[in-house]
Amino acid sequence: MTAPSANHRHTSWMQQLAEGLDLPVSRYEAADRSYHSFSEWLEREASEFADSRVRVYTQGSFRLGTAIAPVQTDADYDLDIVCEFDWSKHLRTQAELHAALGRELIAYARRYNMQAPTPWNRCWTLNYADEARFHMDVLPCVPDGQRQRYLRESTSMALDHVDMSVSITDKEHPQFHSISIDWSISNPNGYADWFYERMRPVFDARRLQMMLVEAKANVAEIPAFRVRTPLQLAIQIFKRHRDMRFLDQDNAFKPTSVVLTTLSALSYQQEGTVLEAVVAILQRMDTFIESRGQTSWIPNPADPRENLAEAWSTDVRYREAFQEWLEDARTDVRLALESGSQEEFIDAWSPRLGRELVESAVGHTQSGSLITRAFTGAIRKLRDAPHRAPVFWPLSQTGMVVIESAHYVRDGFRSQQFSNDGRVPVGSKLVFTASTNVPSPYEIYWQIINTGAEATRALDLRGRFEDAKTAHGHLVRRETAIYRGTHSVECFIVKQGYCVARSGLFVVNIE
Repeated sequence: MTAPSANHRHTSWMQQLAEGLDLPVSRYEAADRSYHSFSEWLEREASEFADSRVRVYTQGSFRLGTAIAPVQTDADYDLDIVCEFDWSKHLRTQAELHAALGRELIAYARRYNMQAPTPWNRCWTLNYADEARFHMDVLPCVPDGQRQRYLRESTSMALDHVDMSVSITDKEHPQFHSISIDWSISNPNGYADWFYERMRPVFDARRLQMMLVEAKANVAEIPAFRVRTPLQLAIQIFKRHRDMRFLDQDNAFKPTSVVLTTLSALSYQQEGTVLEAVVAILQRMDTFIESRGQTSWIPNPADPRENLAEAWSTDVRYREAFQEWLEDARTDVRLALESGSQEEFIDAWSPRLGRELVESAVGHTQSGSLITRAFTGAIRKLRDAPHRAPVFWPLSQTGMVVIESAHYVRDGFRSQQFSNDGRVPVGSKLVFTASTNVPSPYEIYWQIINTGAEATRALDLRGRFEDAKTAHGHLVRRETAIYRGTHSVECFIVKQGYCVARSGLFVVNIE
């Protein structure tokens, strides 16, 4: 996948789209104030950690500058922070550290009239007021760079970032309640350093430019969270695309943010625009997935012993979900690059990023895009369904295919015909008959889009392309009206690798 057809408009639209996904600076400033406030709390004279050296820092998307707003408007932002204490593993247990931090969080929450924090296996969650719309996950840990350096050296492993390693608490660890030097390991500072090094030239250049434009004395006056590189913006697009792609499906198998972030950073080669970064990263991303025997392996750049794709070995659906997402993302970008107008660009991205977001990001001021103007209500919902696979064949609509009739049959009743956007009873058998003027040979595909609570609960929204056979010159598709709600059927004719005809949506309301 390359971007030779990309022009200045596509580059500008993609930049605006990425910026539309970014959090406002005020969100980062609020997060910064929150974790500094808790850091000061831990350092007060009455703190259980008053005699310890305490380091509090962020990790995850806020630290990396890749945070995006949740798709659900009522969902909270996640702020992940790390509390590093110089407690000795020879004197204290994981359980003691976990409990001590919990008591401080409980006291902090009581002091500021907040909800009581929630304990988890590794961390505690502090929920802020509803209007703040974020919660803070607080991870306790102790430094462990020296021991991890020794362990890596003993096995001739790379030592990159090893001195920043920490040992974290974990209730599921067999030594959680015992004095032991064997704790779970993490390295959030090492990962963050690696990530920023992957984009260092572009990051430094943009920070310097901001310093000059704003007449600052030095670059340190420009906080890192204000600088945005094409890598960071591309990752934000990928994360929103993933969130929408799995919005109404089983989220358990969707690609994790750390996998998307790591593969994106490995693939980034200092591309200067968001569009160039998105295209190049998607093209290279899967080449950084190693095969070690039967195991897919994505090494943690801050600790090569950790496989970020470990879950893929436990259930093949993790790997399949990533591959499906990657192919859909590649197809969506290609379609966006092929778009000849702002409206077509909006229609290409709306199912994956949300129509309101896309129209706002590219400054759409007309009465609506092509689909918005031509369709309303249920049809628009079906066209913008996140689980609707994009048409991945090149389009060359030289022929025609139409769904010329649709019938439903209930036990004990005669077959009855229904029209597009018609209503059929749940449990009935459906038969769709199409015809085409495309000369054979050709391939026939059907796309079934389900919506509604029943299909969502059953994890049966479908949306992929399903092949079929011709029968006596006609195209016939048989379905069963299982789920109440609004659904659609569409027929595609593919010849020599091109989509030469498509029927358009035939909407079925099941009740």
